[in-house]
Amino acid sequence: MIAAFALIKVEPARIADLASELTEIDGVAEVYSVAGDVDLVAVIRVRHHDDLADVVTRHLAALPGIIETRTMVAFRAYSRHDLESMFSLGAD
Repeated sequence: MIAAFALIKVEPARIADLASELTEIDGVAEVYSVAGDVDLVAVIRVRHHDDLADVVTRHLAALPGIIETRTMVAFRAYSRHDLESMFSLGAD
């Protein structure tokens, strides 16, 4: 499974509607409205790199109101459990 994060700048009037529209795209698992340099973050999960290209360049980029996107592909996932076990000093 390939995970990616699309950082999306959006026209202010389109943020809420666009967030809902993004969730309808196959491969988009979650969408968050965020504060900072971007307006929305879409979490994308697909099986193949070609699928990621389709989600980002054909579906996501085609939606009206998107000003800019930056996509980051994840290499490895760490859960809270994984991180706690890595840094555990055995103090039970």
